[in-house]
Amino acid sequence: MTGAGAGMVELFGKMPDGMPVERVTIRGGGLTASVLTWGAVLQDLRLDGHAPPLVLGFDGFEDYPAHSRYFGATAGRCANRIAGAAFTLEGVEHRLEANFLGRHQLHGGSAGFGKRLWTVEEAGADHATLRIDSADGDMGFPGALSARVRFALEAGGVLDIRMTASADRPTLCNLAHHSYFNLSGEPDILNHRLRVAADHYLPVDADLIPTGQVAPVEGTPFDLRAGARLGDVTARTRLDHNFCLGPARVPIREVAELRGGDVAMRVLTTEPGVQVFDGAPLQVPVPGLDGRRMGAHAGIALEPQVWPDAIHHPDWPQPILRPGETYRQHTQFVFSRRAL
Repeated sequence: MTGAGAGMVELFGKMPDGMPVERVTIRGGGLTASVLTWGAVLQDLRLDGHAPPLVLGFDGFEDYPAHSRYFGATAGRCANRIAGAAFTLEGVEHRLEANFLGRHQLHGGSAGFGKRLWTVEEAGADHATLRIDSADGDMGFPGALSARVRFALEAGGVLDIRMTASADRPTLCNLAHHSYFNLSGEPDILNHRLRVAADHYLPVDADLIPTGQVAPVEGTPFDLRAGARLGDVTARTRLDHNFCLGPARVPIREVAELRGGDVAMRVLTTEPGVQVFDGAPLQVPVPGLDGRRMGAHAGIALEPQVWPDAIHHPDWPQPILRPGETYRQHTQFVFSRRAL
């Protein structure tokens, strides 16, 4: 699908069964983005006048199934971790695939939305919409669910992401965009500065499962309200935590800012939480975009979403989606260049 007014759609690779993986390239607002049908992955993102890619990714498809750590993926049907790989909804227990440490579920299972083929529903010069249909019982989740994600590039350096979903039975739905950002092009993000407008965060146990406590950031390394250099933060703690932005989904508002080199990125979202993952465990054995090596802290993920494992904590914002309802998430990543 090419031509005036259309996004460029091209073959990017093939699944083991021969199914094609397509790449859609869109342009607008000073940005160029490429999105894959595999995982609804943001494969590449560039800012005019700034040579390095803004996200981690690979130049070839074969490296995604083998080596990606959800680079640019749309995680679901329920992003993040579900303790014990099970939950009870309306009195019925549902057992999920335990793909994390053999005990818990992460990002919807080993064949979650971030590792499945989506279809291109529509593509224009500056936007593309992808769709996935998930059957009842998929990875253990009840109900058939259909989800869409729309990527658009808007004036002022805006990457606009809108996610919607509906289901025919009560189920869980918590989608999250999972790009790892590196704004400077340096080997790591330790000199980046991060600000997050959160007064509380969720402490986790040794399995990275929330303990159930909602803790104040005051006096801890997690106090990023005024901004902090990431190298200073990661010297004190690992970052793979939910920052609590509010008790419920609300109209879109600014929640975070990341600065690296001469590039700044503002994060706006409707979501009640943002998972901040510092990329410390990254040791990718193959090169990424433009041949770059991706080692520890090569990028940082800022993932707007409902709080992790919320289904086990009824007083937290909930990921429950019922028939007749529409799940809606609106997130924007806004890029600009500044004088150093």
